[in-house]
Amino acid sequence: MEETTLKYTAKDYKSDQEVRWCPGCGDHAVLSSVQRALAELGIPKEQIAFISGIGCSSRFPYYMDTYGFHGIHGRAAAIASGVKTANPELSVWQITGDGDALAIGGNHFIHAVRRNVDLNIILFNNEIYGLTKGQYSPTSSKGLVTKTSPFGTVEEPFSVGELVIGAKGKFFARTIDANIALSTQIYTAAARHKGASVIEVLQNCVIFNDGIHEEVTGKEVRDDRTIILKHGEPMIFGKDNEKGLILDGLKLKVVKIGENGITEKDLLIHNAAEPNPGIQYMLANMRYPEYPVALGIIRAVEGITYDASVHGQIKDIRENAKIKCMDDLLSSGSTWNVE
Repeated sequence: MEETTLKYTAKDYKSDQEVRWCPGCGDHAVLSSVQRALAELGIPKEQIAFISGIGCSSRFPYYMDTYGFHGIHGRAAAIASGVKTANPELSVWQITGDGDALAIGGNHFIHAVRRNVDLNIILFNNEIYGLTKGQYSPTSSKGLVTKTSPFGTVEEPFSVGELVIGAKGKFFARTIDANIALSTQIYTAAARHKGASVIEVLQNCVIFNDGIHEEVTGKEVRDDRTIILKHGEPMIFGKDNEKGLILDGLKLKVVKIGENGITEKDLLIHNAAEPNPGIQYMLANMRYPEYPVALGIIRAVEGITYDASVHGQIKDIRENAKIKCMDDLLSSGSTWNVE
């Protein structure tokens, strides 16, 4: 996949299909952010493929004027891996939800991450099954009352970041559906990263789980309850940038600048490129009210990609093989002349 000097706009990537998500659904903002990111990247639409599974988010390929494939439930990662491996020059995007990726598709998801297939995986996390009308999902909070947990789910939810890093993921980021500026920056960085890039989107389902992230994403509280991490910069947050994170023993700790002699110089500096995922793991797992929820690029580490390794292996085998053509194959081993 190569970026060009041609000028594109977000409109160039919009298809002629009517967008049929519910009014107010967070998916609309994700679509807009992706189209803006592609315009910024300048990738010709003929070099892009969007692959999805099943779910509201999985309608995404219809709304992009690019190549696309609407797969079956949970199999988007498998299809996307095949597309990228067959044609490494394509920019391949996997669109999936918390149910599609982490329940029926969990095995495909973790192995795409483990193999470091060069995919851009956008995981819409609304903590519910929206398309099938409101059943709890693998990320639903324990105790959530839904149609399939009328007395509250008794299950512990997955943490997307924990799962990605545990599967040896090299790139993990988190954003909010409505924050188009931050999302566009992240999608652009993910596309430029070589390897599996997983972006968790805190997305709102206005029908079956409305306001599920509002506790941390609400306009009045988000400055104090989220932290936007930036590589090489102090971990600072708050409406007046008066709070920060330090390492207290083996744990992260929220501190207030100016109290107990704490200055900005005492705060942790974010290093997304650190190969050791220890602090990144803790950042990905931060939860309100003890901590702010981490947004931005949490981990971005270079690594060998699966697709590059496969094609490198094929090239080496071809160069060193004694059999170069069909005649060589037919003449190899024991042969006889029949008269």
